[in-house]
Amino acid sequence: MAGYSDERELIQRISTGDRQAFTMLYTQYLDGLYQYIYLFTRSRGASEEIIQDTFVKIWERRESLEEIQSFKAYLYRAAKNLLLDEIRRNQVATKVLGILKQDTEESPENADDKIIFSQYYQIAQEAINLLPEKRKLIVELRTRDHLTLDEIAEKLSISKSVVKKQLYAGMSFVRKYLYKYGELTATMLCCISLLDVIHANARI
Repeated sequence: MAGYSDERELIQRISTGDRQAFTMLYTQYLDGLYQYIYLFTRSRGASEEIIQDTFVKIWERRESLEEIQSFKAYLYRAAKNLLLDEIRRNQVATKVLGILKQDTEESPENADDKIIFSQYYQIAQEAINLLPEKRKLIVELRTRDHLTLDEIAEKLSISKSVVKKQLYAGMSFVRKYLYKYGELTATMLCCISLLDVIHANARI
């Protein structure tokens, strides 16, 4: 890690559009930030995506960097905000994909929630149908047929690592599709437990 005065110099250069200085600062904080994000996501892909988005946002706001007292605090706060966004998307997707696993659609007791869940269920199905054929099959075998990663790998005659990669990509697409086309209401978010996300990650 560069000394404080060196970091201030890098920040000054970045604020004027110096990409080389930005790369140097990125390199200095990359490992520590990755470890921090990974503690929560337990996913290399998700962690790398959050880090990339964090630094993109910082670059886009580079002209205001000199006003920041602590770049590290600013960096981790920005990453934390994106992490919370990712958790919210995971919460929605986890609940809806949980519904998809049932033989029949679950029906919340509250009438408004029934409408919300029904909408999300349909949107999730639309997203799955848009996946490439092989990826769609893997997602359906996992969510609809309840197969483990090993069982899917054996059934399709592919490696478990390929299954994990395709499943992550498919679930990520469904989450983003839900976030883009579904209305994230406070009622919906309150109905979803963070434990669902933790359990889903553990099962994968």
